[in-house]
Amino acid sequence: MQIWSTITCPECGHAKSEMMPVAACQHFYECKNCGMLLRPNKGDCCVFCSFADIRCPPKQDATETK
Repeated sequence: MQIWSTITCPECGHAKSEMMPVAACQHFYECKNCGMLLRPNKGDCCVFCSFADIRCPPKQDATETK
């Protein structure tokens, strides 16, 4: 399971490597560059599933157990 992911702001394109919570989904993330508050896209459980290069640990775990 990977716990580091690069999240990219859809507003300004700023990318930052962040550690994801292991046992929960993160519903909000504030861009460190422009301050935009990111929320998950419809159908996604968290901001990492919507805006990062690696899905959140709970989704990674669900995929590995199938």
